[in-house]
Amino acid sequence: MQEKNKKNILLVTRPLSPPWDEASKNFAYFLAKNIKQEINLTILTSQEKLNLAQNITQWPVYSSAQFSFKQKIELIKFLRKTDKKFSVLHFLFTPAKLNVFLIKLFTHYKKVKTIQTVATLREDLYSSKAIKNLIFADEIITYSDYSQEKLEKMGIQKVKRIYPGIDLEKYKKEPKNLGTLALFKLDQNDFIITFPGEYTRLGSIDEVVESFKTIVEKIPEAKLVLACRVKNKKDLLKKQEIMKSLAGTKIEAKIIFTDTFADMPKLYNISDIILFPVHNMHGKFDVPLVIPEAQACEKPVIVSDIPIFREFALPNNSVTIKKGDVLEISKAVLDLYKNPEKRAKLGKSGREFVEANFDIKKIAKQYEEIYEQI
Repeated sequence: MQEKNKKNILLVTRPLSPPWDEASKNFAYFLAKNIKQEINLTILTSQEKLNLAQNITQWPVYSSAQFSFKQKIELIKFLRKTDKKFSVLHFLFTPAKLNVFLIKLFTHYKKVKTIQTVATLREDLYSSKAIKNLIFADEIITYSDYSQEKLEKMGIQKVKRIYPGIDLEKYKKEPKNLGTLALFKLDQNDFIITFPGEYTRLGSIDEVVESFKTIVEKIPEAKLVLACRVKNKKDLLKKQEIMKSLAGTKIEAKIIFTDTFADMPKLYNISDIILFPVHNMHGKFDVPLVIPEAQACEKPVIVSDIPIFREFALPNNSVTIKKGDVLEISKAVLDLYKNPEKRAKLGKSGREFVEANFDIKKIAKQYEEIYEQI
């Protein structure tokens, strides 16, 4: 039962359940953990009980940790029965035609206060008019200045930008973990380059692999970790294609495939460089968390020059290269390899930037203010 003078907030999300390998649910989970106890928070889970504070109610709405169409219907049924019991519905997902249609048709969203945290604008899929129709809440929050400006130009009022937060106690600089090195058959003396991207979306994996052929000629101790999840059949086929192309070559043993690896701080901390020279961020967070997470661990990050990255991948905390340029990837890696002082300086600047802009404790306070004022 809602306590007197306490706001009762529902986080409307995909299942907040392990494995913690998806950015939007990871952020919602860390946000919930850091909201002060004066606010009652309800989160939506599958069957597994999480270790959270007493002010957080865990409602096992979902029958699975996977956010399938069936789970979306379960969510809508739950909202239809219970949404008016809450002070605020806080939606944290990328708005799409189907989920917004279901919310508008089957819930009482107009009878309670609502917040939309918009992870990204699918400009690759929708026109400006269509995007405007997907925005329905009383308060609109974006993850980037880029999306805030886009929505404001569309005539949407009262848009606020709040970066997604990360746990800086979890993501921090630590020595290379020997167990993680052993798991991937790596050595402390290896120069480890990690690509935490995807096989088929976002582009660039072919360029990353191709550039490594040049890199390893100059850096014999170099190893490439492809930290890419297999999310569907296309990913599996792409992974198999890469492995087949490497079979019998000199670099076959120097490229490691991790698939899903839940303890990302350990992966960042065994790495010397993080590569993220993607072509686009279609369907992903405006701010790919791999960048601030790696920066929090004081790792130098190499990114591509796509517009969305400009507000957080700065000259003093990362290296920006031309999108799609294999030679520039090689040059950037070799330059950082030859300049350990530059790597350290970029890493420290990255940590300072993340502490100022992505600390989950600061982010939670911004959301608390919105919850109290709405």
